[in-house]
Amino acid sequence: MAILKIKPSNNLDSLPPYLFSKINNLKLECYAKKLDVIDLGMGNPDMPTPTHIVDCLCDTVKHHKNTHRYPQAKGMPKFRKAVAEWMGRRFGVELDYNTEIMSLIGSKEGIAHLCMAYLNVGDYILVCDPAYPVHFNAAVLAGAKTYSMPLLEENDFLPDFTKIPETVAKKAKMMILNYPNNPTAAVADDPAFWKEAIRFCKKYKILLISDNAYSELIFGDNTSPSIFEFPGAKDVALEFHSFSKTFNMAGWRVGWACGAKQLLYPLEKFKSFLDYGVPTFIQLAAVAALNGSQQCVKEQAAIYERRMNKMVDGLNKIGWHVRKTKGTMYVWAGLPDNLKKEGSLSVAERLLKETGVAVSPGAGFGKCGEGYVRISLVTHDKRFHDALLRIKKFTLNGK
Repeated sequence: MAILKIKPSNNLDSLPPYLFSKINNLKLECYAKKLDVIDLGMGNPDMPTPTHIVDCLCDTVKHHKNTHRYPQAKGMPKFRKAVAEWMGRRFGVELDYNTEIMSLIGSKEGIAHLCMAYLNVGDYILVCDPAYPVHFNAAVLAGAKTYSMPLLEENDFLPDFTKIPETVAKKAKMMILNYPNNPTAAVADDPAFWKEAIRFCKKYKILLISDNAYSELIFGDNTSPSIFEFPGAKDVALEFHSFSKTFNMAGWRVGWACGAKQLLYPLEKFKSFLDYGVPTFIQLAAVAALNGSQQCVKEQAAIYERRMNKMVDGLNKIGWHVRKTKGTMYVWAGLPDNLKKEGSLSVAERLLKETGVAVSPGAGFGKCGEGYVRISLVTHDKRFHDALLRIKKFTLNGK
């Protein structure tokens, strides 16, 4: 049989192999060898979806007569209305559910499609470094050029807009911000930061994207705003939300984008050519999540906070450099001095092979992620004690 002599697109070919696939392959090898793996690599919630959401899904599939039909690409009116009401209760912002909200097959998909809907070959996009990989990978797939905004520990992992050269700012078409942040777990709770971001994007006519997937994983009395709480945001911004972490619905693939009609429409148009939207039964279960008690959300945030405190305290005692966080499900752990030269990918690979503890190498999130690993707080509380014992032995042995 003849072999087709064709290659992937140049944009796809320009991306290196997904760095985390190395860790995943090693993880599979460990499982095959029956090794006891403590998986703290992927941000994959270990807690179950709340029962009332699952019950709604089951009931809908059994009794709703239209779940087999194509849904509306932009989302059911009932879903969009539930989102608008939730945004009003949670953030005090007003959105028109008819024109300013649309459903997504997860916020990752939505952000990737937004890049393709807006960016032309050679356009510039301002992306944080380190960042959730889709923020820069989607731009590359769209043929755009990324300009990195370093997230440094001395700046509390916030970008410094004054360091962006004016020549770049004038060429930039989009900027993506993500707070609470993946991977650094930083929280942008100072209104001045968001006001400056809005002012900067207005000045240079840049579309500002707020990836707010972790808004509800916030600890104690800390706050995490919507960008639409600040004056002028609707003129320049879109915001993305996800059910994945808030309601432990990562595998359900549902989220939403919101913002002014004229800014949101290109995404709606783009998606109309590619998919039929989120399945009806999942949208209706998502409505149950938004309209139901939010106590489960508060309880899981408290669980993540407890796990974070245990992990940070334990790592600092054995020579790692780790800050306590105000939210998310991650610990951004600076490598101990005796492992820094080895590099985050090598450390993550050896840690998994030698101890069975899986973490994500910081280099996979960008150049500024080197020197760190991301630890996801996604295993039973009792397992963190075992993980820390293994990491301690690994650290003391060094290389």
